[in-house]
Amino acid sequence: MSRTLGIDYGTVRIGLALSDPTGTLASPLPHLEKKSPAQIRDFLGELIQTQNISKIVVGLPRNMDGSYGPAAEKVRSFISQIQTSLGIPIETQDERLTTAQASKQLSEFGLSQKDLRKKIDSSSAALILQQYLDLKSPLR
Repeated sequence: MSRTLGIDYGTVRIGLALSDPTGTLASPLPHLEKKSPAQIRDFLGELIQTQNISKIVVGLPRNMDGSYGPAAEKVRSFISQIQTSLGIPIETQDERLTTAQASKQLSEFGLSQKDLRKKIDSSSAALILQQYLDLKSPLR
């Protein structure tokens, strides 16, 4: 069975999450520090091979009114940079409020601000991926 990779593309870090083989549960992976596009493609390509990933879901930022702003354009540019070289489907998922939700959940664990910053991006990626998996679930 294959897995789905969730990505929360940020200005400093790229949050990553991975589904279980059944496509039911998303779990955060360590984030990726933002590097050159080639380094990011290489890292993702290796992850795709080692984890048997067949699809990528990238969080697409939207304004609260549903419109797209400059952050969405950066995400679309990122998707364009990686899409042809990775050779697997890439879909987007509305990521409104996922960072706030992840921050709230992590702060409930009593993490310091420093530790929170290290985990927030991948926690957001896990929320984005979980929302996607829940929407695609045959049980819905």
